[in-house]
Amino acid sequence: MAIIERPVETPQPAASGATPISPTNSYGYFRRPVESTGWRGWFFTVDHKKIGIMYGVVALGFFFVGGIEAILIRLQLAQADGSILSADKYNQLFTMHATTMVFLFVMPMAAAFANYMIPLQIGARDVAFPRLNALSLWLFVFGGIFINSSWILGGAADGGWFMYAPNSSVPFSPSNGVDFWVLGLLLTGVASLVSSINLIVTVLNMRAPGMTLMRMPIFTWMGLVTQFLLLFAMPVITVALFLLMFQRNYGATFFSVEEGADPLLWQHLFWIFGHPEVYIIVLPAFGIVSEVLPVFSKKPLFGYPFVVFSGAAIGFVGFGVWAHHMFAAGLGPISVAVFSVATMAIAIPTGVKIINWTLTMWGGKLKFTTAMLFAVGLIVEFTIGGLSGVTHAVAPSDTQQTDTYYIVAHFHYVIFGGGVFGLLAGLYYWWPKMFGKMLNETWGKWNFWLMLIGMNLTFGPMHIIGLQGQPRRMYIWTEERAGDGFFNLGFWNYVATIGSLVLGIGAFLLVINIWVSRKNPPAPEDPWDSRSLEWLTTSPPKEHNFDRIPKVDALDEFFHRKYEDVGEGDQHEYKRVASGEELIAIEEANADAHIHMPSPSYWPIV
Repeated sequence: MAIIERPVETPQPAASGATPISPTNSYGYFRRPVESTGWRGWFFTVDHKKIGIMYGVVALGFFFVGGIEAILIRLQLAQADGSILSADKYNQLFTMHATTMVFLFVMPMAAAFANYMIPLQIGARDVAFPRLNALSLWLFVFGGIFINSSWILGGAADGGWFMYAPNSSVPFSPSNGVDFWVLGLLLTGVASLVSSINLIVTVLNMRAPGMTLMRMPIFTWMGLVTQFLLLFAMPVITVALFLLMFQRNYGATFFSVEEGADPLLWQHLFWIFGHPEVYIIVLPAFGIVSEVLPVFSKKPLFGYPFVVFSGAAIGFVGFGVWAHHMFAAGLGPISVAVFSVATMAIAIPTGVKIINWTLTMWGGKLKFTTAMLFAVGLIVEFTIGGLSGVTHAVAPSDTQQTDTYYIVAHFHYVIFGGGVFGLLAGLYYWWPKMFGKMLNETWGKWNFWLMLIGMNLTFGPMHIIGLQGQPRRMYIWTEERAGDGFFNLGFWNYVATIGSLVLGIGAFLLVINIWVSRKNPPAPEDPWDSRSLEWLTTSPPKEHNFDRIPKVDALDEFFHRKYEDVGEGDQHEYKRVASGEELIAIEEANADAHIHMPSPSYWPIV
């Protein structure tokens, strides 16, 4: 039986006749929190698992906020001369939709899985800096609230999610929405930076004995690459946000042409952050897919080293392609040529991953659970997004497509198809690990198919209307400009709006699934016959994760403890020798005698 030890403060000497002050007696709101249940057990926790769950809950809340904003945008564009939204409100909605989805849903949802799963996958009991971990959560929460509070305090930001100068300066955007946007993103940026440092230190210093870097699960690898991207990208956007704040509020002229400055400075700063941001979003999803496919294909991941190094290559090359967003800005032929080649080059490591995933499934005993469906859906949708993205490497093509709905279509196939689908695969796969209960597979498959159909109905037509010349951010279109026949803008805008409603219904089925599954019986400890180390503990895990720190002897350690290779030569044939429940029971029977865990703390939220 493990004994959980926490740091105990030495009782403070008291005045004559008074009771000595110690952590065990209550002296108002300033005593050290000790609760592990109730609202205090969540608000003051430093447990990486609770922090991961809170990241996920808040992120899913913002997901539905961003979804409502998107549906309002599509309803405005469903027919000619739409009158649901004014031009000003339309500008605010598309700005806040993108900001919410990118910064307040996809990034923190990936952080939720990273916080929860990475310590478990490397055999650690917690992250390196538990209180910093809690601090990053509350900075993100308050930053998100701050950004959205602008709706009721003078109007939301209206310059688009990349807030190009000089459109974001006071003469063109006089409301304080942009100021709320800047300050809110500064808070969420600090949260991401703190979290990245924490997880990098955790992975590099707290792995279980025997877990070399090349024995780490792929999700941990992609998480590590993502944290380095955050570490190098966030300072750039932080500088840009400070420049914009000083331009708007203190008379600075960093982007003012009339003062001799160049507005392209903002574009360079933003996209040096903004393009790595794409991989900050999709690499965790790639890691999840690389965990899910082997489990439901009953095969090891094909080409593990290639998947690892292709992920690292994506992160490295991702910092060298930012200017393809600026081909229409007149960069000059040399810059255009260099960034065209770099943009083409990044397709190589991405293609390596697609090939590896395909070969992992090839010849496997496929089981199409909801998690597997979302993983396969990511491969299909991201491939479509990648193919449309390669056209942006060619400057003449990119110049035609810039600022049209073709870009909107490409972006959503990459971010929604390549990011959100992967995160939903992780949600269904790890739900029994996090909560000890299974999500309903029937509801889950309806969730998947409606989202898949809705996504393609929504964003597929945008390729057509974009190539027909419909600009993004245009809040109204007229019949005179709609065209005729198959390429009629009115028809495809209507189809896209219907698709957005189908997509919204599909997303809402996730909420219904969670609700109807809350009373399901406890899930097995190893419901999927998984391969990695997070399953070598109870579901949900104990506060200290592992009763005994595991010793790792191989990649897919948990799988190799359950199965013995009885094949001969190069032929591998695996015979089951233990169940997940039996292995967990062995760990409990040999638990470490004393386990040190950090105490809850007020300070992160304060």
